[in-house]
Amino acid sequence: MSKRNTIILAGAGVLLLVVILLQIPAVNERVAWRYDVAKTFIKNVVDPVGDVPTAISNSTNITPSTPITVTDTAIPTTGVIETESVPTSTLEPLPLSASLSSPEYEQQRPNNCGPAALAMTLRMYGWSGTQFDISDVIKPINGDRNVNPEEMAFWVHNYAGWLRLEYRVGGDIEILKRLIASGYPVIIEGTTSLNPGDTGWPDDDLWAAHYLLLTAYDDSTQTFTVQDTYRGPDQSVPYEQLLSEWKPFNYLYMVIYYPEREDEMKQLLASNWDPDLNRQNSLLASQTAVAEDSSDAFAWFNFGSNLVYFERYQEANVAYDKARELGLPQRMFRYQFGPFIANFHAQRIDDLLALTDYALQRTDMSEETWLWHGWALYRQGDTTGAIKDWRRALSIHPGYEDALYALSFVGATP
Repeated sequence: MSKRNTIILAGAGVLLLVVILLQIPAVNERVAWRYDVAKTFIKNVVDPVGDVPTAISNSTNITPSTPITVTDTAIPTTGVIETESVPTSTLEPLPLSASLSSPEYEQQRPNNCGPAALAMTLRMYGWSGTQFDISDVIKPINGDRNVNPEEMAFWVHNYAGWLRLEYRVGGDIEILKRLIASGYPVIIEGTTSLNPGDTGWPDDDLWAAHYLLLTAYDDSTQTFTVQDTYRGPDQSVPYEQLLSEWKPFNYLYMVIYYPEREDEMKQLLASNWDPDLNRQNSLLASQTAVAEDSSDAFAWFNFGSNLVYFERYQEANVAYDKARELGLPQRMFRYQFGPFIANFHAQRIDDLLALTDYALQRTDMSEETWLWHGWALYRQGDTTGAIKDWRRALSIHPGYEDALYALSFVGATP
């Protein structure tokens, strides 16, 4: 047998062995995600995609509007909640420090910081499960790169019904401290810098979203104690660093409590208890942030996301376009999909395709991106392509309701 044939047979044997080993659940759990990372790395070597694309000026049926005048009031004038309906309370001054007992630590598996952080939080309420009890429901495919706060809330409401979970945006240091001082651990969605060994492509900026569990604070050192599923237990994080890493996700926080303590939670959250008023508060805060520093890409992005909540899509697109012009991290659209929604509703289909194509080049294991890529194709008349995309979304997240709805909308089966 020639040397060439020997090499070919050896290579085929190795490939066959890999395929066989991947059928073993324990091996698949450890190896499959590495294969996906390697595939993405090679794809970005062959076809580099560069930075987040800026807006397409000739997007379908719309011309970018005059920039938002951020000194004007941006809060909707309809549907505003009367202040009389907002819980009022006289809160005690905060102690200089407060600390909750740290839960049993759990190291996350890749892309599983949300379920791991939630698992540690639930242990503080007597639960005895692990991150896999959560991720097997809301993130059943290991390669799925993102868990939304809505998915975490869904799990608590349906699998830990003896507890309640609320999440809000527009948080600040004061509310984090007040919740901890009142006995409530807090999960926030922020960012982290990945270890160089976790790079995804040659020009990787190593920026990624990350959930943290906060269990203590200390004003004398200006630090929080956080349970970091990526870096370890009882990490000390300065207030200013936490604010900076929290900003890209609109200062989102979530808290778990017993139903019988709802009145106390209402008092603690005050005007932010009502989700609509919370968004109005956040909209005003993000508008103020843009007015104070018009070069802050994350402030513009948060402004856009708050406008999307109120279905003000064209204004949201102006804010998102500005954020993209200033520059956003490469993985931004792995976790946040407001620009997809705003582009779709404003009929900016060329822009929607450009953004979703970029996001899929960086991360093709994203059911949300496949969903909106499919809607863009549908708007272009490519129903066959849209159906393929929506089925791809379901392969990443079985039971994904938005994809099931899309397929039903066009009369297709999953």
